[in-house]
Amino acid sequence: MTRAIVFAPKSARRGDVIEIRATIQHPMETGYRWDGKGGLVGRDIVSRLECRYEGELVFAVDLWQAIAANPMVSFFTIATTSGTLELKWTGDHGFAHTETAALTVE
Repeated sequence: MTRAIVFAPKSARRGDVIEIRATIQHPMETGYRWDGKGGLVGRDIVSRLECRYEGELVFAVDLWQAIAANPMVSFFTIATTSGTLELKWTGDHGFAHTETAALTVE
């Protein structure tokens, strides 16, 4: 079961710069680690995070094998209108997880 947490303000004034922090529980296997039987553990990473604010892409990052397990990402955007922040993580083997956060702009 995947667990993700999004830290975003519930409200802001129009034009404010807001910080969004997101973390996802994932082992992030690099594909370079050996198992106990002498074989390689297969690569299994979250490879991309996208954030859409009312449907518009405001942030995206590609992640690689060097990222730690349970990656945390922090970024900023400008509060323009009340709406929904949608964060979507995608990765190897068809992995996909989405979380949302509501933002009220005054």
